[in-house]
Amino acid sequence: MRNVMELKDNWMFVKEAENAADAASKKGTAVSLPHTWNAVDGQDGGNDYHRGTCWYVTKFQKPELEAGSQVYVEFLGASVIADVYLNGEAVAHHEGGYSTFRVNLTDKLQEENVLAVALNNADNNYVYPQKADFTFYGGLYRMVNLIVVPESHFELDYAGGNGIAVTPTVECDENRVPTGKASVKVETWVTGNADSVVITITGEESESKTVSVVDGHAEATFELEHVHLWDGVDDPYLYHAKAELSSGDVTETTFGCRSFYTDPEKGFVLNGRVYPLRGVSRHQDRTGAGNALSYEMHKEDMEIIKEIGANTIRLAHYQHAQEFYDLCDEYGMVVWAEIPYITMHMPNGRANTLSQMEELVVQNYNHPSIVCWGLSNEITAATPVDEDLLENHRLLNDLCHKLDKTRFTTMANVFMQETDSPLLEIPDVNSYNLYFGWYLGELEQNDEFFDEYHAKYPDRCIGFSEYGADANPQYQSTNPTHGDYSETYQTVYHEHMLKMIEERPYLWATHVWNMFDFAADGRDEGGKHGVNQKGLVTMDRKLKKDAFYLYKAYWNKEDAFVHICGSRYVDRKEDTTEVKVYSNQTTVSLYVDGTLLETQDGSRIFRFAVPMTGEHEIVAKAGAEEDSIHIRKVEEANPDYVMGEIKDVINWFDDEPYKPECYSIKDKMSEIKASPKAGAILAELMAQAPGAESRGDVAESVKDNPNLVRMMGRMTLESMLGHMKDSITEEQVKGLNRMLQQIKKGE
Repeated sequence: MRNVMELKDNWMFVKEAENAADAASKKGTAVSLPHTWNAVDGQDGGNDYHRGTCWYVTKFQKPELEAGSQVYVEFLGASVIADVYLNGEAVAHHEGGYSTFRVNLTDKLQEENVLAVALNNADNNYVYPQKADFTFYGGLYRMVNLIVVPESHFELDYAGGNGIAVTPTVECDENRVPTGKASVKVETWVTGNADSVVITITGEESESKTVSVVDGHAEATFELEHVHLWDGVDDPYLYHAKAELSSGDVTETTFGCRSFYTDPEKGFVLNGRVYPLRGVSRHQDRTGAGNALSYEMHKEDMEIIKEIGANTIRLAHYQHAQEFYDLCDEYGMVVWAEIPYITMHMPNGRANTLSQMEELVVQNYNHPSIVCWGLSNEITAATPVDEDLLENHRLLNDLCHKLDKTRFTTMANVFMQETDSPLLEIPDVNSYNLYFGWYLGELEQNDEFFDEYHAKYPDRCIGFSEYGADANPQYQSTNPTHGDYSETYQTVYHEHMLKMIEERPYLWATHVWNMFDFAADGRDEGGKHGVNQKGLVTMDRKLKKDAFYLYKAYWNKEDAFVHICGSRYVDRKEDTTEVKVYSNQTTVSLYVDGTLLETQDGSRIFRFAVPMTGEHEIVAKAGAEEDSIHIRKVEEANPDYVMGEIKDVINWFDDEPYKPECYSIKDKMSEIKASPKAGAILAELMAQAPGAESRGDVAESVKDNPNLVRMMGRMTLESMLGHMKDSITEEQVKGLNRMLQQIKKGE
């Protein structure tokens, strides 16, 4: 029989030690698992964020063992590089902080055992992630288990898998519509001597088969004449598969039967019907806990995502906890799963990308919620496209298809990535992360990008993998603008994006960045330290921002509600204020101080003009649902509602090396002007900058002097801008460089 024991308690955390013996000899701090040492400092945004090597030490008695029994220690998540020691002897080394790995301890056990684990989340050049806009927590932030199995047992040594793989195939007609039949292949892998395996699948009907073990492998195929499909959020039906050995060892899993594909015009198709994937992205951390989450925390996250009405989740930017993948199966969420191959390609990191991908696929193969494997995210943000980067992606793509022939591959491209890059030809489908209207440009440029892409590549599937705007709920505005970090601008931004998405059904999937605010140790902006505030919900999960209810109005068709925006915008200086209401009902009535102001028929967004004379109680009613806020007229604007000086929003990777194949401020003025696209951007900046009129007069005199013309042409744009410090800000220079970096040389 298999026996699994949690090693939850009686751990000592030691921040500094020379080796395993030194760690075991120190008093340390008593902790229980899950635990991370960055639960607080990982979102402080200061210099106290600790990255390095720390130790966890525990003691345990040797379990009672029958003859031939094997003992494994299982780590469900140890971040980021783990070295495991038993009684002072090194027994395992694992690179990658997000996946399960196991160590066979059997031959090294004593009656009393000391288990010491050194974890390192410091910088290196070979284990991902190393550069990204989120905190790299260190610690044993998921559970550690002791597993005792008989000598003959299901495989525990390969890539953290559980020795069973289920491959359902749904029969479809010529139109790719399910016929009602399916076949289910169940494979198992066995260690030790075993002649046969009993495999059972259970659903609305149950069936068992006894199959032979050949070279450690056994498989059985079951024919389902009336298959019950796993049908997304509408009906996430799960079957159960179980495999048993005569030794008493058992492995089991849930699975679902579904068909899916992407289409350049229809988008995503599930079980023969067009099923637009509209949802969110999620990071696995929260205030006070870091990434050491309990099951209850995972469940709360899922309930919030369900409330908004999403049907898909991009689980970024690494392998998430099995508990959450299970919840996605149970709730019917279609999942994009990916590895932390992000931002910066490292030539020494190829093996690590492949091992992390192998673990991701093997450990998550049976989850029906997962439909695609993500190869990388914004990998060209800090690295140009070269042959080494391309080859790394080809190998990852081939590995995914070798391990899993049922799912497609994808990747999330950074917004300045050229659409004609050979990188986009590697995965089966593509997506883009676009931030027009936040980091640069105007909201309408998101529309233009997808229209141009779809027109140029009508046979390609394209998705929208990230978009968002930071919002600190403290900040409110009557005149919201890009870069003010106000909750108000976030609603304006998402109102545009939702309309844009709805008008483009060919987008195979769209994912808001992000469902929840999350820790990003490198950030210090928008009135908060160490937090990316693009979430629709705050990091502590206690406050749903107004934009949350906008999405709920679009996506949640079941739960009637009405929401008044601006509950935190109490003090208002204007004589007439706009009160905006979100609802999934078609009629909304607004009451001011108990008197009906107006009833409107509409859809999702309702706007009312309310005269301000003093203290007012505002109530919105939609059928049986209602919501209320309190506002008051003031003579002076409340300074707490404003961040301060509004500046251009600087992307977190703006200090990265330039892409040499694109224009930048380091190029010569003559080269930039020779490009129609780059020259137009430069001309626009020069015309808008203070002193443009006087510079025009100078230009008139310069053009008649050939020597001056040649000299100016040889100057880099960076040098020229250095002479304009009094009239052009640093933010404008960075913004100009970002735009130039999107234009390939020669265009």
